[in-house]
Amino acid sequence: MESHLFSIVLWAIGGAMLGSLIFFFVGMIAGTSETATIAPCTLLVVLLGFPPEACFTFCISAVIAKHIIHAIPTALLGIPGDTMAVPLLEPCGVLRRLGAPHVALQKMISAGVFASFICIPIAVAFGATLAPFAGVVKNWAGIIFTVVAVVMAYSSKGRWASIFALLPFACIIYGLNTIAIKSTGKGVVICFFMAFALGPMLVDLFIALSPSFRKTLEKKGLNEIWLAPAIKNWKGIIPNPLKMLTHKQRLYTLYAAIVSAFTFTFSPVGMTVMVSEIVRGRVKGLYERNTTMAAVMNATTESTYLAEILIPLVAFGLPLSPIAMGVAFPLFNAPPVFTTEPMHNLHTLMSAWEFMAFGWLSAIIAALICYPLAMNYARSASLWVSRHISHEGVLGMFASLIIVLAFFEAGWVGVAIALTTGLLGGIFNKFFGMNIGVQFMAFYATPFIIHSLFGV
Repeated sequence: MESHLFSIVLWAIGGAMLGSLIFFFVGMIAGTSETATIAPCTLLVVLLGFPPEACFTFCISAVIAKHIIHAIPTALLGIPGDTMAVPLLEPCGVLRRLGAPHVALQKMISAGVFASFICIPIAVAFGATLAPFAGVVKNWAGIIFTVVAVVMAYSSKGRWASIFALLPFACIIYGLNTIAIKSTGKGVVICFFMAFALGPMLVDLFIALSPSFRKTLEKKGLNEIWLAPAIKNWKGIIPNPLKMLTHKQRLYTLYAAIVSAFTFTFSPVGMTVMVSEIVRGRVKGLYERNTTMAAVMNATTESTYLAEILIPLVAFGLPLSPIAMGVAFPLFNAPPVFTTEPMHNLHTLMSAWEFMAFGWLSAIIAALICYPLAMNYARSASLWVSRHISHEGVLGMFASLIIVLAFFEAGWVGVAIALTTGLLGGIFNKFFGMNIGVQFMAFYATPFIIHSLFGV
């Protein structure tokens, strides 16, 4: 028994270290989507046969590491590190003009680390509280997924276009899945999941192949980036995150982390924007207001993101949140390892106490690896990445991984389904505002929609 526990802990530590190290480097590359990077890597870890605890720590550490490091290009370069960092551009831009981008970086990273430790026990406890209602949720899953899909579509950029696109999108998914069943004898999940993540990149590739639209992607000249000097105002290698924040900033970060830890159906970007407006109205002074906004917004992003993974895992075993439907989807449904029908995933394989213990372990390891490196070497790392790393090359690498995983599930039929769905999903995303989260929820709502409307 003791040797088995020791082995599991070692696997969990290894998974956390692997996720932290990989996404320390990926996070440095501006514009890398969490869904298109963390999700396929987590799926690969699951399919390679890592123990459930190691799969969990890999994903959680990857998320925390990515959100620590995405502050570097956002604060220093003025380029969003990923989609979650877009709302942070405003306070970071103000602080860059004031000559204090390093302060924005320090506040964002420190508040994110602080929030991750606060969020985990709250989200797990709330998930455990909701767990007795899991049976009701599962019985009404079809209706719930459909309602959530409509609500998410209405709150997306596309709004009415996204809502009306749900039916044709569901028909496309149902038809392609029927082709998979006829060809391979089973339905596919990974192919669709990978396709939604790949979609926007695939559309850009097709646009580049079209002489008529290629000019929309062309850029003239080299990108010019102004990089601020590095300023260190602490002693030692590992600074205390709490000392990087003022008393008021610590309180606001605490409140934001607690409130956002209870959310698991809201958009993290929406929560971040809402919190920024609250802070904007309560904090006086240009410098103090923007440093507080940078800190609290990054803390909200981190806390909401983790809560949207942990609460559905602990409570339901179904991906009932935008982030669970994206980044954390492999922890719920990655056939043949994890499935939702029948229920066999981390929800059934780990207890609430294990989620909390291994969640904290993930946060500790990610913070120990990424926090001191980001605080001490952010400028030099940003300079090297800006000069030597191709953004397109990294995205191409992840696109190749997605094709490999689709082939693993259903051969060339799976690749064809992934490419078809990815192209259509990317068009819906780019031109109709139907974001990836809505597409994931539509995928889960498809059986209920098709059966209710057409009786099949």
